[in-house]
Amino acid sequence: MELFEIFSVIGTVAFALSGAYVAMEEEYDILGVLVLGLVTAFGGGIVRNIVIGVPVTMLWSQGGLLLLAIISIVIAFILPLSWIHHWKKTEAWFDAIGLAAFAIQGALYATGMKHPILAVVVAAMLTGIGGGIIRDLLAGRKPLVLREEIYAVWSIVAGLVIGLGVAKSTVSLLVLFTLVVSFRMLSVYYKWKLPRRSLKFGTMANNPPVNQDNVNDQTKAQM
Repeated sequence: MELFEIFSVIGTVAFALSGAYVAMEEEYDILGVLVLGLVTAFGGGIVRNIVIGVPVTMLWSQGGLLLLAIISIVIAFILPLSWIHHWKKTEAWFDAIGLAAFAIQGALYATGMKHPILAVVVAAMLTGIGGGIIRDLLAGRKPLVLREEIYAVWSIVAGLVIGLGVAKSTVSLLVLFTLVVSFRMLSVYYKWKLPRRSLKFGTMANNPPVNQDNVNDQTKAQM
């Protein structure tokens, strides 16, 4: 099995489990768990294919990965709750593995098509975070990539490293995979954040909004 295929398998299983766990947290039925798990596993790749000009129908040529994702989701669904609750503590770990594997897979896919470095970076980012964004939106959650934690940055870094030709060999790609997973987990543990700016003024953020109707009533009573 080629390294590209290995990263595809790792990312598919990790994100399928991630989607399944989120669906069960939201108390979806078995169909909802399957849908959310599959969308998480393949959503990023579909979005990437659209952007870099690959037919979306390529998905149907990945029968083995589809079957693997379905099996992973079904196993996650039937596991004892005690096991699921224990493994839920490793949700960020599964997400980090899926992010790293799919970011590298997406970058390798784009470089294999001889795309420029910008397309390689975009392919890595979309493959790494696309499925998670769709998962969170379908689950009614704020997408993880839009939160304060550093998330998409690591997929962009992976794309840059591969696009610049720094990582080409099997060993260097495995090292890159390990580094992306490690830095993603470090950003979770230490709560690393990207800079942000709020449009709220301090007084408005700290004080509750004034009910104008109550103000008018008080004014009339004083008159």
